[in-house]
Amino acid sequence: MQPQISPVREYFITLQDAIVDALESLSGAGQFQSSDLPGPDGTLSRPRVLEDGEHIEKAAVQFTHSRGASLPDAATQRNPHLAGLGFQATAISLIVHPRNPYVPTTHANLRFFLVEADDPFWYFGGGFDMTPYYGFEEDARHWHEQALAATGDHYAKLKTACDDYFYLAHRNECRGVGGIFFDDWQEGGFDESFALTRRVGDHFLPAYRPIFERRVSAPYGERERDWQLYRRGRYAEFNLAIDRGTKYGLQSGRRVESVLASLPPMATWKYDYQPEPGTPEARLYTDFLPPRDWIPSA
Repeated sequence: MQPQISPVREYFITLQDAIVDALESLSGAGQFQSSDLPGPDGTLSRPRVLEDGEHIEKAAVQFTHSRGASLPDAATQRNPHLAGLGFQATAISLIVHPRNPYVPTTHANLRFFLVEADDPFWYFGGGFDMTPYYGFEEDARHWHEQALAATGDHYAKLKTACDDYFYLAHRNECRGVGGIFFDDWQEGGFDESFALTRRVGDHFLPAYRPIFERRVSAPYGERERDWQLYRRGRYAEFNLAIDRGTKYGLQSGRRVESVLASLPPMATWKYDYQPEPGTPEARLYTDFLPPRDWIPSA
């Protein structure tokens, strides 16, 4: 099949609806605010945002289909020969900030770029990653088992790419326990690349839902909540200072409310804070944030 944006757009919209329905069910009380914002030439933005739910403090599941006369800088850093060319892009991006500190935050993104030229240039990108506040071995293993199921022989490469991308150099730490990440993906041509992208999208809920359900009723108090808010600060730092998707969204003139919807609803910063050695909080740094082979045989 020649590269086409319409089947990718259709899949992303279907996936968005499925994830919104699942998260509403997990959240208990609380519903997504929904808007459909059509643009010129058949483009579309479908923001879906849940705030102040019973079990989900904030979640955003965004779909966009955009066109532009010239690619923004963030999209041409690795392909400077594409500067100045017209393009179409479609993407689904989601973030879940749970209320219970024992439930990890998660993020996923899938995207497709099609540059309009005599010889069309295209690529897929995306992945999913998980950011726990309290680490559990069984959760991290399950997450990576689903990532392996989605990507097969590509898992090791995409797992390493995820560890490398979601890294805060100024903190010398990874954002979480990783997952999978790919960009500029064209392996096997359009059909195989699209198939990989669909498998990643289809494995997100099987990866995250069991972990959410396992931890959502765990008792917690002020100590755990304070730690969650402190670690959310790292999330905000990454999204605002490092993330290419945020930079692309701002540079391409996308709706700012949608671009920044991934930020946590609350976060705190403490000066030179160090958790007490041997505590569950300290174990996050020693046992979970450093990159690990969660599936050694993969």
